[in-house]
Amino acid sequence: MRQDYFKNLFDHATKSISSSKFVRTALFGLALLAPAGLAEAQTLASLPPAAHSITDMGSAKPILGWVKFCENFPAECAVNTAEPQTIELTPQVWKLITSVNQRVNANVKAVTDADHWGVVDIWGFPDDGKGDCEDFQLLKRRILAESGLPRRAMRMTVVIDELGEGHAVLLVRTNQGDYVLDNKTSSVLPWDRTGYVYIKRESQAATGWVSLGGITSPTISSPTTTANR
Repeated sequence: MRQDYFKNLFDHATKSISSSKFVRTALFGLALLAPAGLAEAQTLASLPPAAHSITDMGSAKPILGWVKFCENFPAECAVNTAEPQTIELTPQVWKLITSVNQRVNANVKAVTDADHWGVVDIWGFPDDGKGDCEDFQLLKRRILAESGLPRRAMRMTVVIDELGEGHAVLLVRTNQGDYVLDNKTSSVLPWDRTGYVYIKRESQAATGWVSLGGITSPTISSPTTTANR
């Protein structure tokens, strides 16, 4: 998902962070120097530190790539309101979430949609072993849902990253707060420790999207492995 595709959508948020873009990029670069064992250690942890939850701020316009994806995979976008809105986070569930994040990141090669398919933005599964940011997260959600976690609690989310560009992550909503699965790092982080600006996510009430109001994560934690969008 490239900046030009999201330009109109993100203008208001981009202006608010443009002055700190250099600082955000520098901090993110320093964070990449963290010890490689941190992500692996997550799978051994009983539970992560408690996180906060993001509050939505009303409806938002869906991403065009998501709309087309839903036409091809309607079950992936349907919302079953009988499912819980949050996941009960246990040590076993945490290990599953962190393991899936690491495994997908390690086994899918990151390529842009332009290089992969010759189009600006297309959502799908990385069935050929290659994919853009949203493809990573869609695969993670499919695996986690097939493992028994409620799809309703795992929402595709659009953010502005450390470069001021549009990026997709998977927001996992739990009874301990909201955590982010990302192809840029194999550490599963609380949303407010990613350094991202949160624009919108899939709704938990119906097929559609809700606004997150451009809320900014105040700090950047230490990712351990990175991948391009």
